[in-house]
Amino acid sequence: MNTRKHDLVLWGATGFTGTLVAEYLAAAQTGLSLALGGRSEKKLLALREEVAKKEPAFANVPIVIGDASDPASLRKLAENTRVILSTVGPYWEHGKELARAAALSGTDYCDLTGETTFWRWLLDNVEADAKRTGARLVPSAGFDSIPSDLGVKMLADYARDQHGKKLAQTRLVMLRSKGGVSGGTLASALGIADLARKDPSVRKLLRDPYALSPDRTRELSNDGPDPMSVRHDTDFDVWTAPFVMGAINTRVVRRSNALLNHAYGTGFSYAEWMSFGPGARGYATAAAANVALVAFLGAAVLPPTRALLQRMLPGSGEGPSESVRNSGFFKIAIVARMEGGGPLLVARVEGKKDPGYGETAKMISETAIALASTKGEGGVWTTATALGDNLLHRLQKAGMTFLVEERESASM
Repeated sequence: MNTRKHDLVLWGATGFTGTLVAEYLAAAQTGLSLALGGRSEKKLLALREEVAKKEPAFANVPIVIGDASDPASLRKLAENTRVILSTVGPYWEHGKELARAAALSGTDYCDLTGETTFWRWLLDNVEADAKRTGARLVPSAGFDSIPSDLGVKMLADYARDQHGKKLAQTRLVMLRSKGGVSGGTLASALGIADLARKDPSVRKLLRDPYALSPDRTRELSNDGPDPMSVRHDTDFDVWTAPFVMGAINTRVVRRSNALLNHAYGTGFSYAEWMSFGPGARGYATAAAANVALVAFLGAAVLPPTRALLQRMLPGSGEGPSESVRNSGFFKIAIVARMEGGGPLLVARVEGKKDPGYGETAKMISETAIALASTKGEGGVWTTATALGDNLLHRLQKAGMTFLVEERESASM
């Protein structure tokens, strides 16, 4: 590994999110040998020139050319690289050959997928190679699913260290957030909907709360199907609706628990919700949001309405403006009751920029830096199990909030 040409290759650097990651890595001045990767040398050179206006040293960053449809070019890239950071989604469509190349080459890898289908493909098709070569593959290293994954592990560690106990009922509540949506995120959602429409096995996979577990037969089965209706959260006294990202985040958290030999607890259960405020107005808003989500999913499946959505929504490469990203934020609470009782544990996880882009660029960049500075066993890992406290401390240092409080009630 020490003889490889590049410490870190940013693959898909000229995409919307890739550009944000390039800017973050340039400003971070990591000391790693960075390269920019993608299909178009012209676009990569233009990006390098633009970023170098703020960070002059970036002008010397090498350019690496490859194509997702050319496995040989990706294998060459992987063999010359210690860590690959990929922002090119939808990953089911564009990410398989790069992940396979990393696994075969013993190259660590991270990405931003929120696709349960791509996760399952990795587990079924390349994890054995990754274990053999020592490659650590770490999907979902952005807003999907770091706040959930590291936040729950932080709670479980606190319960163990401070009380000698494990977690029982645990839930994430998105209290407040502000941010935009990019075409890439929506393309991934539409891609999953299309797969589900065509393939009953995909629909079954998406319904399985333990779809990413390493051994389905050993699961504790404390969680059932994803919630589909609004509920009143008595700890916060607010009405909530199912959090749209819970469909992937919950599976990632449960995989972490399984990989840690169910260290979170034999009574551990987990769900994710979004807050819409108290009283009648909160209920009406939560109900409307839930109906809108169901309507979107239905429209995404049917070809005529799907085509209409594609015309109305942002296209690939589009995303929120800099002012929107900089004015964004998120505030999450993860609430846990411990086995055998005790105070309520509340983890605060917060970011100061748009969650899907400003904070996501930070999260995946710090994940890649952490992979480049640590060692571990090969396989397909979550951020909590591959990097744990190392990554958590990096994100705290980079301005994110991760802390645990004890309360009689969760009200904040």
